[in-house]
Amino acid sequence: MDQGTLLLLVVGAAIVGLAAVILMLRRERHERDDAERENPFGVSTEGEKICPKCGGQNLWTEATCIYCKTPLRG
Repeated sequence: MDQGTLLLLVVGAAIVGLAAVILMLRRERHERDDAERENPFGVSTEGEKICPKCGGQNLWTEATCIYCKTPLRG
């Protein structure tokens, strides 16, 4: 290989690496923004389980949503 081809390969690898770093930083920023987002449910939902799929309010004793039958967390 001549120097021109090697230089082209190094520049291509640098561009791919830079694109990968930019994508990782974007994903981290989106994850951080999602984690910092305020809970949309008010204090009045205490003692209830909120369905992650439909947002329906269920009694804390329910294992599945009474509206869409999705399993409820903890």
